Amino acid sequence: MIVVTTPTGQIGREVVARLLAAGEGSAPVRVIVRDPGSLAPQVRERVDVVQGSHADAAVLKEACQGADRVFWLVPPSPFAEHADTYFGAFTEPLCEVIGTHGVERVVAVSTLGRGVARNAGLISAGLAMDETIAATGVHYRALCPPALMENTLRQLAAIRDTGVFATPLVTDRVLRLCATRDIGAAAARLLLDDSWTGRADVPLVSPDDLTPEGMAGVLAEVLGRPVRTEFVPLAEQRAGLLRAGAAEGWARDYIDMVRAQNDQGIYGSSQPTTPDLAPTTFRQWCEEVLRPAAEG
Repeated sequence: MIVVTTPTGQIGREVVARLLAAGEGSAPVRVIVRDPGSLAPQVRERVDVVQGSHADAAVLKEACQGADRVFWLVPPSPFAEHADTYFGAFTEPLCEVIGTHGVERVVAVSTLGRGVARNAGLISAGLAMDETIAATGVHYRALCPPALMENTLRQLAAIRDTGVFATPLVTDRVLRLCATRDIGAAAARLLLDDSWTGRADVPLVSPDDLTPEGMAGVLAEVLGRPVRTEFVPLAEQRAGLLRAGAAEGWARDYIDMVRAQNDQGIYGSSQPTTPDLAPTTFRQWCEEVLRPAAEG
């Protein structure tokens, strides 16, 4: 049995789709979801459903009865006061289940930056999660993407209507990228393979060598209209997060993450690409995902 968390999220739904596509003979799939009605009908009829949050120890224990593999993702929450506490609230119940319910393998979404990131807010919290889970002795794979291409969709209206691609990241330095579909594909491959053991990171970096300015150029070409980058100072970015309702602590951790990216090159050119594992380019993603969303 494979347990999948966040099955309706950007990455989780990709994992579920690929597990179900594996066909007969593969392990059955159980999902943890707050609202079963949010599952697509064709998914709902083929998976076992446990309703609730995977931060709830009782829900997680129920879901992991008879399961030997878990896909793990801590969903972001701008309302959390502190990233470390928030990640810990999810991870502690998982570690208890690993010790008592026979879970043998965990595949989790983490981040690039191990050995590099210092005081990096959300990134540091994700890396600490890896250490906590791995300390249980479970066979563990940490999927390590950099910036997600899908984050660009948050600015779709501004990019389409005003031609502005805003970012708090240094605009003329390489920013490594990854598409969520490549994360989902990597996770599914590992979850369907019961031969791997031990602990390892799995970097997932697209073939691109783009700066934010270069990304704007690709956006302009794909959308057929001018697009320019606009640098957003960290103080302005923080103020925007707070206006949108983010907790003070979450805004602080987010800004610490961005500052670390700018200062430490966590997602920079020193990180090698992994095209075999993350083949989707930013241009391909823009053509197949962003442009249809803009036209729709």
